[in-house]
Amino acid sequence: MKKYIIPVYDHVLMTEPLSKDQMDSIGWKRRQGASDSSNQFHYYRLTKDNRILWGGWDANYYKNSGIGPEYEERFESHQLLSNHFFESFPQLEGNIKFTHRWAGPIGTTSQFAATFGKKFNGKLVWVGGHTGLGVGASRFGARAALDLVDEKDNEITRLRMVHKKPMPFPPEPFRHFLIQYTKRRIAHSDANDGRRGIWLRTLDSLGLGFDS
Repeated sequence: MKKYIIPVYDHVLMTEPLSKDQMDSIGWKRRQGASDSSNQFHYYRLTKDNRILWGGWDANYYKNSGIGPEYEERFESHQLLSNHFFESFPQLEGNIKFTHRWAGPIGTTSQFAATFGKKFNGKLVWVGGHTGLGVGASRFGARAALDLVDEKDNEITRLRMVHKKPMPFPPEPFRHFLIQYTKRRIAHSDANDGRRGIWLRTLDSLGLGFDS
């Protein structure tokens, strides 16, 4: 499993509750969740008490698939999110504070979708690597896993993503180097209206990559 799924840290900020005037100033009338279309994207939504949850963009991988509380407090990532927040909502700058910040690892694969595996002669099926979309996708993953345990042959178990593994990530230190290089190429693409260079186009042609 370790060669197919790696942990990347996603960072999130939460504002204090917005006043009615602040809500009116940003024009968020229908309270829908939102995301932008960059390679490194933000996601944001309103809570019941009118706080703004703001996260995404800076996905961080640490050597040897490192995880732990020491990776949750990355000042640079939270500061970058704060800067981007006020670029998106300039009318709130100087008028609102962040009350919460956190981070956590997301399992991702080289194909940005979950992968499946079997143990103990098929009596145990695992699924992981939902790449941050597990709230919705885990229901499908569980259904597919149950069909695999029951050895069913149907339209779900015949899906390529269910029966074929993604390309494994290379071992360290190549893994860390290639992920960091890909992140720099992605940032360069976002800074140039989404134009993708040779490296990203090559990964696209292979169905591979690294995303926020």
